[in-house]
Amino acid sequence: MRNQSNFRKQTIRTAIMLAFLITCLQSSGQKRPMNLPTYDYAKYHFGFVLAINQMNFTVKINDNMSLMTLDSLRSPDFFADSVRILGINASPTLGFTIGIISNLRLGKYFDLRFIPSLSFGERRLNYTFLRYKDDNTNIVEFEKNITSTYVEFPLHIKYKSKRLNNVRAYVLAGGKYVIDLASTKSDKEEEKNNTLVKLNRNDVLAEVGVGFDFYNAWFKFGTEIKMSYGLTGLLKRENNIYTDGIDKLSSKIFQISFTFE
Repeated sequence: MRNQSNFRKQTIRTAIMLAFLITCLQSSGQKRPMNLPTYDYAKYHFGFVLAINQMNFTVKINDNMSLMTLDSLRSPDFFADSVRILGINASPTLGFTIGIISNLRLGKYFDLRFIPSLSFGERRLNYTFLRYKDDNTNIVEFEKNITSTYVEFPLHIKYKSKRLNNVRAYVLAGGKYVIDLASTKSDKEEEKNNTLVKLNRNDVLAEVGVGFDFYNAWFKFGTEIKMSYGLTGLLKRENNIYTDGIDKLSSKIFQISFTFE
């Protein structure tokens, strides 16, 4: 949770710096030459994106989770007579994304963007259990790291503001279909008596974002903040202690992107 808080504080600082930069550019807009004056009139153009992502889960708990007591067969990692689930939450880590930009001009202020990408990241599910063993009880905290390697196919509508000399703001909305390559890896860890939390291979996410384009003499550089929300349930039901307490598990991704077009 601390990493998430620090990452978002840094994002707010970045947004403030961008706002300050745009204010400075606006105040001196009439004095600076306009770079790439006909760039946005091209029917289509290409580029690439580098991004920092923060993958996380939205966890919906089963209503009867606190009443569930699982026997030793459904909790093999604990060597207990039985285990009760006290709490489940998710925490993110930082990853990165690379992608190719394809931009189609729809009008003066609208673009259609297709950005096939490859994203690497990891999420954690944090569990708190009450363990029963030989008439003794103790609280156990357990963490499951879930690695994802996404092949992404996002499609966005981008609405641009009027260009202010060499700066233009924009908002975007759309969705993406993703394939998690990491979900197909072999389950060798299970052979070591370590139960895995498995995810479905495919997912669909809705996306919204905001950003700024900066025009220089050679290319257009952009910065963008984007949120993605999963529309499907990811969790595979394995009838074990890590899945039975969860009603629905869906993706939530925060991303800061830098585009070069």
